[in-house]
Amino acid sequence: MNDVTQKTYECFRVEIKDHIANIILSRPDKANSMIRPFWVELPQIVRAIDDNALARVIVLTAEGNHFSSGMDVSVFSTGVDLSAHELGRVQANVMETLKALQQTFSCLEEARMPVLMAAQGACMGATVDFASACDMRYCTKDASFSIYEINIGMVADLGTFPRLPYLIPHGLARELAYTGRRMLADEARSSGFVNQVFDSVEEMHKAVFAIAHEIADRSPLAVWGSKEMLNYGRDHSVADSLKHMAVWQAGMFQKPEILEAFKARAEKRPANFENLLPRISAL
Repeated sequence: MNDVTQKTYECFRVEIKDHIANIILSRPDKANSMIRPFWVELPQIVRAIDDNALARVIVLTAEGNHFSSGMDVSVFSTGVDLSAHELGRVQANVMETLKALQQTFSCLEEARMPVLMAAQGACMGATVDFASACDMRYCTKDASFSIYEINIGMVADLGTFPRLPYLIPHGLARELAYTGRRMLADEARSSGFVNQVFDSVEEMHKAVFAIAHEIADRSPLAVWGSKEMLNYGRDHSVADSLKHMAVWQAGMFQKPEILEAFKARAEKRPANFENLLPRISAL
């Protein structure tokens, strides 16, 4: 088994307990900026958890005063001087590079288990791309969210624009994109971007992990199916989504899971559901 809790990462620590994987951003002295190893380590961790069915829920937290200041400036630099010919070759690979970076966050959406983000302090630039790919977001009252790329002459390109307008009103998404201003915690809550706002990190973590436990107590197969249907429905018509639901249910409907849920409720005990199986590619 791929034990991600025993590996050493430059940008993360991983803890797994009670079917909940806590992926912790662990560079607080650098405001958890997203240096080059970040873009490799995060998808490795998430895919290992998903492929090997190591958890039923993923919770993203961060050490320090700020969740993340976004992409580190070092990622933009090649570290060498390039001739015009070499620069052209580098630019020809920009699309492939961006697609790889996008997968760093898309893997959160593709994971079979829900992903919850608990954020404090600054959440800038690529952190909004990061947050938008999660199932649910929670924050402290000092948190702020900024599509900062516009302030440095860039377009946010790692997932904010395809996802954010499905989370908040289109007009607000456009205002944030065009101005780069900070959206404070209260506005993030009132607009629907975050589920709840808390007074402290400790209070937030306690509440978010309580929600994670509630999810982990449900049928992992049913939770996966619910996530699959919600994501599919966002990107397809109602008619296509209903057909997809029918196909899924025809193949994945599990009567024993339902019987166990009813029996557990009648006996006033936690239900004993089967974990997801590892993905075939991980066997």
